[in-house]
Amino acid sequence: MPRRIFITVAEVSGDQHAAELITALKQLDPEIMVEGFGGPEMARAGGNILYETTSKAAMTFHAVKRVFEVSRLLKQARRYYLEQKPALQICVDSSGMNLHFARAAKECGVPVLYYIAPQLWASREGRMKKVREFVDHVACILPFEENYYRSHGVTATFVGHPLFDELPADRGRGAGARFPETPAVIGIIPGSRKSEVAANFPHLLDVMKRVLVKFPEARFNIPTTAAGEPVVAKFLEQEKELSLRTTVKRDAFDELISQCDLCITKSGTSTLHVAAWNVPMIVVYRVNPLLWHLAGRWLVKTKRIALVNILAGQIDLVPEFIPWYGPSDEVAECAIDLLEHPEKLVAQREKLAELVKTLEKPGASMNAARIAMELMGRAGQR
Repeated sequence: MPRRIFITVAEVSGDQHAAELITALKQLDPEIMVEGFGGPEMARAGGNILYETTSKAAMTFHAVKRVFEVSRLLKQARRYYLEQKPALQICVDSSGMNLHFARAAKECGVPVLYYIAPQLWASREGRMKKVREFVDHVACILPFEENYYRSHGVTATFVGHPLFDELPADRGRGAGARFPETPAVIGIIPGSRKSEVAANFPHLLDVMKRVLVKFPEARFNIPTTAAGEPVVAKFLEQEKELSLRTTVKRDAFDELISQCDLCITKSGTSTLHVAAWNVPMIVVYRVNPLLWHLAGRWLVKTKRIALVNILAGQIDLVPEFIPWYGPSDEVAECAIDLLEHPEKLVAQREKLAELVKTLEKPGASMNAARIAMELMGRAGQR
């Protein structure tokens, strides 16, 4: 009888990472059955999606709206654990949702693998107790996370970053570095979730307009997701002149960002994705100032928030504006300054290339799949 794995995913990026993991699992065991809560990428990889969870993904206080949805899914998951008796539960990223599934699985006697370790080193370290109690193995995607988790009594392994499994193997770094010989191409990355696009994009639109005043021939590339595309389209409809200079395309991050000379991107994994294409960047994240001062500033432990800056250690490798609230002047001025001084773009590009060399370890999905097989083998011997 084929072994069953249950995977839970909360957002678009997790859906992509889970899809790569499913592909690796099926390479190791073509008969394995994968079911769970996720999105279209998991389905295309051969997973049976019992409930679509990526289209409504939200962060921070917007996530409260999903409490009742998650509660209902937990009841469904518990029934699945008891009736189908899966060999393994795999949680992918999103600890706010997934630690609930980890607990439910453990209470039903199902071992748990957590893939894409929760970034507890940055905030919410209080969740570590739950990780220790409900997770059998954490698959880490950043080099320093393995020691961090082990120092807190959690079995952890650095498997590499799945981004480098998903990127084209023959990508040409710096392909967009044609400026100033040709008009600048600027990438705008407002996010993948509807809520974060709605928060970031109107202000990024203001930055775009300010840049065009200084560089009237500039063009803009905006990769979108199914959730974010309608928000981008809504705001661009009101800016006819700007929209003529803008390319918007769904699920085309690699295609569009590889053409860019500079990106203005929201924080998160997208910063590493941009760096992998060797494109200079400015990192932003729009935050409500009241919520930031009431909660955010106390939850976030790191001095820097942009992932590439954290990975670079003590170096402010790229400009970051997080939290970003109030006028858009500073971000626009920073972008204009970089474009007026191309040597700054060249210097940042060189530093990004060095950083990526330390992280580019293809095989994360297969490494995580092997850990999954080992956990299932151990469970089967009990």
